[in-house]
Order: sequence, then C-alpha cells, then structure tokens
Amino acid sequence: MSLKAFHIFFISVSALFAIWFGVWGLRSYYNRSENGMLLVMAILSFVVASVLIVYGVKVFQKLKTL
Repeated sequence: MSLKAFHIFFISVSALFAIWFGVWGLRSYYNRSENGMLLVMAILSFVVASVLIVYGVKVFQKLKTL
C-alpha cells in the first residue's frame, strides 16, 4: 500500500470514527442522561468529521495531480 493510499484510508477511517462517536454521544445524551458534556462531545465530533471530510477531499484532489 502506498503512502498516498494509506493517507486517504486513514482520513476516511478517522472521519467514520468521528461520525460514529458523534452518533453514540447523541444517543447517550437522549437515552441515558441529560449530561451536557455528551452533547458537547457529539457536536465537536461532528465538527471534526466534517473538517476531516473537507481535508480528505482536498488531499485527494492534490494527490490526484501528483
């Protein structure tokens, strides 16, 4: 596996993990408790996932030209 492919793979897995963590945080917030930190963690996780997706698209476009 080349370094380019590994980088794209790692960014994709990280974004999927951040989305999963955000969903888990929202479900925990609404089902188990009204702990505000769970909601903050979920929102931050979705922000991180969106930044990772944008970064992944930009890296993919740049690596495609190399």
